[in-house]
Amino acid sequence: MGLTHLKAYRNIPNARVVALCDAVRLPVDGMLAAAGGNIGEDDSLHFDMSEVKATHDLAELLADPSIDLIDICVPTLAHPKLAIAALQAGKHVLCEKPLARTAVAAREIAAAAASAKGFFMPGMCIRFWPEYAWLKQAIAEQRYGRVLAARFRRVSEPPAWGREHFFDGAKSGGAILDLHIHDADFVQYCFGRPTAVFAQGFSHYSGAIDHVVAQYQVTGGAAVSAEGGWVMGEGHGFEMAFTIIFENATVDFNCNRGADGLRLFEKGQVARSIAVPPGDGYLAELSYMIECIETHQAPTIVTASDAASAVEICEAEAESIRSGKLVSL
Repeated sequence: MGLTHLKAYRNIPNARVVALCDAVRLPVDGMLAAAGGNIGEDDSLHFDMSEVKATHDLAELLADPSIDLIDICVPTLAHPKLAIAALQAGKHVLCEKPLARTAVAAREIAAAAASAKGFFMPGMCIRFWPEYAWLKQAIAEQRYGRVLAARFRRVSEPPAWGREHFFDGAKSGGAILDLHIHDADFVQYCFGRPTAVFAQGFSHYSGAIDHVVAQYQVTGGAAVSAEGGWVMGEGHGFEMAFTIIFENATVDFNCNRGADGLRLFEKGQVARSIAVPPGDGYLAELSYMIECIETHQAPTIVTASDAASAVEICEAEAESIRSGKLVSL
């Protein structure tokens, strides 16, 4: 994810990468080797090391007054310590998801962010993903009437990268916390925090929940559900999708359909594809964070409290899976 963010920053004219910090690997002759991921190109990055500092010690960056923003792309368990240290140093902070391994730890970050000098934003990139941003606006405007039902899906083969982390549920939280959390968060973004959740699922690799199907009770009464996991068979690849049934239309998205990814089936109209702005959620979220810093306006599209709430929703789903019961939030 660090490479993914670095590639996005290179496409933001008013952002400049000035330092890299990694406890394990640093650029060799300015080259960072490729790493895998669900979305994006797997290619290397080259840096002019006369202009970019490289260190294993975060304290060096926190003490450097020329650095405005610390972007944290490390395993989940390290988020609280690093994020809080960066906030206490007066830096602006962007921290990848999930915000923390537990809701308690996530709330600690949110509390530190609330009293910090710098701005804080969690990397909930799906709120910025073009097709999802389009959907959020359509729901908010009731463009096609009320939402009657909404289904979200995010599934993949087992992650080929970072298995030491991902396949240890005590560290990663399993797919429910590291992958499915995107849709749990997007549900609350569109419909408000659910009042209750019922979920079914299972563990297969990590010891935590690796596949989940959740049904949410939301204000307004729409039938809202989400499926997520990383147990798909070899060759399946990654898929993110949604289907929304409005009173007067159906919207269907699948990331694997290319230019026809977002489709609209509207009453009285010929089915058509919807064009959305180019780029992805990583570029959009990082551009937004840079804009917030430049305009001295705290981020509002997604907050630390939102990210902590998303962890709480996932924990409620895991509790429902264990108990077989509806869990109130």
